[in-house]
Amino acid sequence: MQVVIYKQDNNVVVLTPSPECLQNHSLMEIAIKDVPFNKPFKIVDISELPQDIPQEAWEVDDTDLDDGVGGETNEFN
Repeated sequence: MQVVIYKQDNNVVVLTPSPECLQNHSLMEIAIKDVPFNKPFKIVDISELPQDIPQEAWEVDDTDLDDGVGGETNEFN
């Protein structure tokens, strides 16, 4: 399963879309809609996320968030 990660206030946020939403929209479309405006994001497999440390302690290099940026609207185009 793939999820979207981005940084908000120096924390890593994981965006997990619902199966119903994925029936009608691609993960990229969801990410552009739901990630805050102009915030870079990365689509990753959930198995790549650390399981042995709390999410509050995760670190992501900004240069790794290179799949896209949040869009100007929270509506699908």
